[in-house]
Amino acid sequence: MRIAIGADHAGYTLKETLVAYMREHGIEVIDFGTHGPDSVDYPDYARVVAEAVAGGGADFGVLICGTGIGMSIAANKVPGIRAAAVSDVYSARMSRAHNDANILCLGGRVVGPGLAIEILETWLRTSFEGGRHARRLEKIRQLEIACEASS
Repeated sequence: MRIAIGADHAGYTLKETLVAYMREHGIEVIDFGTHGPDSVDYPDYARVVAEAVAGGGADFGVLICGTGIGMSIAANKVPGIRAAAVSDVYSARMSRAHNDANILCLGGRVVGPGLAIEILETWLRTSFEGGRHARRLEKIRQLEIACEASS
């Protein structure tokens, strides 16, 4: 499994914790930065991680900013991305089981490291249920196509 990860300055510390955790557990990590606490713009990191996932260079992505919301908004602009801002274990499970989320967005100012690891573990081990949820994802895909065509 290959996970692309990125963070802005508000998510830097939590990113470092999750990178270490994933590597300790044998998960290949592509770390797109940021690599320090200096102020940076989250859309830059959302884009590179989302493009890695959408292009097949990574199986999944993890993005971290102050709340996870900005990262999810930016990442969801990339066709084929289903980025979910998550701050609890139940939402992590549902974002995969029902929405087939391919990017997990976390808030470095919202979620502590212990909970973030629990959310990540749950998210990674939950599979998409398909069934009625697949029909809904197809509707999202069709919406993306329609919006691209009207641009």
